[in-house]
Amino acid sequence: MDNLTHSLVGALIGQAGLKRKTGLAMPALIIGANLPDVDAACFFWLDGVEHLGFRRGITHGPPALVLLPLVLAGLLWGWDRWQAKRGTRPEGRLPVRFGWLYLLAFIACLTHPALDWLNVYGIRLLEPFSSRWFYGDTLFIIDVWLWALMGFATWFSLRREKRSREWRRPARIAIAVALAYIAVNGAITKSAEGKAGFSTYETIGDGFYQKTVSPAHVIASPPPVQFWKRDTIFEWRGRWQEMICNQNSDCLVTPLSSELCKMPQWQSLRKPNLQLDAFLFWSRAPFAEAAPDGSVILRDARFYDPRARDRFSVALPDVECEELAAE
Repeated sequence: MDNLTHSLVGALIGQAGLKRKTGLAMPALIIGANLPDVDAACFFWLDGVEHLGFRRGITHGPPALVLLPLVLAGLLWGWDRWQAKRGTRPEGRLPVRFGWLYLLAFIACLTHPALDWLNVYGIRLLEPFSSRWFYGDTLFIIDVWLWALMGFATWFSLRREKRSREWRRPARIAIAVALAYIAVNGAITKSAEGKAGFSTYETIGDGFYQKTVSPAHVIASPPPVQFWKRDTIFEWRGRWQEMICNQNSDCLVTPLSSELCKMPQWQSLRKPNLQLDAFLFWSRAPFAEAAPDGSVILRDARFYDPRARDRFSVALPDVECEELAAE
């Protein structure tokens, strides 16, 4: 998820009461909720799409979720001691307890991979023990409804606290509503995946019969804002298909692209091409599309947008496009 969402989660669990456990609790919660994204620094040394194979990996796995909060707690504890020595420590700050700082930063860090798992991009939850990608397909990476819910609840809780009124309950209610919202979105995704498929006709002797196709590889992706809808794609006979349904549940299945190529043999291409290797490591739904010059562009069906075709793609100028056989 985006960093505003992560920050709001940290702030909200603080307003639910955890911020009273120790001084500097809110920085521990808000920074801790964003801490695994230190891997974004890879943009300084990686080129092209190499970041796709690096992000949401080592800093999101079990060892990092234990060590990163320890570093953060140490820095916050040291900051408090430094301020005390200089005489600049705020008088109203609660006593800083290292154990609580670590525990709160740890809890906040755990919320980060839990949220990142919810979208179609994926996350390697077990890195470095396993490089398997996990996908929740539940929320769009930026969810304005969560922004509104958590942002309002945090503001309302702070406002009540300032007026010396009960301030924990609004945050706790918002957390419960957010969890229910996520559960509903998960159910919508499962329903969309179950409806994916189409009818085809097969000939037997002199006759034919109708056959319902239920593909095994289905991705139901939540779109921005319209959380009740899903952009459903599935693979069938080497082609990624898009299923578009109207309000009457009448669905139309169309190929994602009309300019498909046969998938090349990657074994001889991956090692010398770091871009390709990173892309294939990350990609969940790769397909090859013809470039204007007859070469191949490798794309991922999850993020295929004809209006922005250069994103999440790798050009293979030395590979000639071989058209797929007609279905």
